[in-house]
Parts: sequence; structure tokens; C-alpha cells
Amino acid sequence: MQLDDSLKAGYLRDGYLVLPSFFSAAEIAPLCSETERLIEAARGKAESDAVHDLEAPHQPDGEPRVRRIKDPVQQFDVYREFSRNEKLLSVVRVLIGDNVRFHNSKINIKAAGFGAAVEWHQDWAFYPHTNDAVLAVGIALQDLTEDNGPLMVVPGSHRGPVYDHHTDGVFSGAVRASSVAEESKRAIALTGPAGSITIHHVRTLHGSAVNHSSRPRPLLLIGYAAADAWPLLGITEFETFNQNLVCGSECLVPRMKSLPVRLPVPAARFQGSIYENQRALKERAF
Repeated sequence: MQLDDSLKAGYLRDGYLVLPSFFSAAEIAPLCSETERLIEAARGKAESDAVHDLEAPHQPDGEPRVRRIKDPVQQFDVYREFSRNEKLLSVVRVLIGDNVRFHNSKINIKAAGFGAAVEWHQDWAFYPHTNDAVLAVGIALQDLTEDNGPLMVVPGSHRGPVYDHHTDGVFSGAVRASSVAEESKRAIALTGPAGSITIHHVRTLHGSAVNHSSRPRPLLLIGYAAADAWPLLGITEFETFNQNLVCGSECLVPRMKSLPVRLPVPAARFQGSIYENQRALKERAF
């Protein structure tokens, strides 16, 4: 699929895209099977670990209650291969350039009937870069509907301020509800059938409500950055950093852009995932 100029213009204007039924059922079937296997693998676990972020009241001898699969691209071959899918990267290149680096990944499960909310936030608050050619692609492993906690975005918010994501002076991974009360009234729910993809800019204000439906809403999220966008908090292993290049050429000269920046320090009181970070938030929207 070719991304035409009007879609790119819409992304630059609004800070998000939805491409319905971008992948077929056959194309996402391996992802769905592996995700189901990983959810079942949480059975018997007493606490969250490097793979599973567990949701209260998960019990080892009960049905698995999984909020998130952590770092699937980094840990499992099926997702790693998919992160380099040429059909997917053809869209990413149009939006952030020919030289692209894989940045991060997760699967937010949103289990039926109780899947946790994610409060309003901007990804930029977690990992600011030297420029903002950074985005996240969401691959719908099942249908995204109005009632199962779809991703919600505020159009155009990527061109506005970076909001304070701190509570009592400590990073909490979310914005106070009152700080974005007016903005959130303009929020759009990103819905579509299984195989659809969502794309949101790193500075776009977004969140999602509890899944009140009888259907789960697993969403594989893969983050990409332009190769000349370097993380302001630094890199730990240069070799690994370069190995994350998924197309094009590596870049040793970061491109600097004048942008509003807030840093995620002091570190969140509760570690492990955004769900844990947001436990410290005193004023919630969802």
C-alpha cells in the first residue's frame, strides 16, 4: 500500500492516522497465536516479571489477568520479524524518512470486562529525542470498538505544549485530568477491524478507557524513530542501538530541532510499566 500525500498531510496536521484493515487476517494470525500463547503462559505466575505485566487481582491458580506483554519485539521472534515487515515500513518511511530505527514495543491486552485504563499522556514525556520524527504504530490483533477501550487521541496536540507528567514533583507518566480538560473534549477514538493500524506522533496526547465490553482489545504497539533522532537521555549500548536500524543507513550526526522538552526525572515511584507509573497520579480522567 502506498501512503498518498493527503494521508501524510493529515498525519502532519492531526498527529495520527488510522488505516483500516491494513493487514489481512492471515497476515496477523501468527501475532494473534503468539499473543494468546503468552497470555496463557502467565497462568501460575504470582507477580509481574520481564514478560508479563499482571493486573490485579491476578491469582496464580486463576485465569490469567495480563495488562501487557513487555518488549515483545525484543524477546520473541514472531514480533521481531513483524517489526521489519516491508508493508508496514513502507508507511513508516513516508512519515519519518528512509532511515528508520526500531525504538520500543509492547502489547496492551485490554482484557474483556476489566482491561485497565491508560491516563492521558504524551510518549515524548517518557523519551524525548533530538527531534520528534518518532511515532508508534498500533496493530489491532482484534477489533477496536468504541466500548472496548480503544486508543483515544487529541487531534493537533502534537503541535502544542508538552504537558507536565509529574505528581508531587516526581514523574508519574500521566497528565492531571484538569490540565487537559478542554483538550480531551476533542478526543477521537481510533477504531477499526482486526488488522487495522493506528499511528500516532510521539507528542500526540492520548489515552484509553477501561474495556467495558465482553471482548478483549489486544494492541501490538511498535515504536520507530528516524535514525537521526537520538534519545536525549542517552544510549547504553551503541552496537545495539545501531542493530535496531530496520531500514536505510545509520546516522552519527543527530539532527537537532528546537522543541519543548520535559524529562522523566525524578524517576517514577512505581516502576515496571506505564500502569505502575500512573499509580501515583492523584487526578484521573478514566
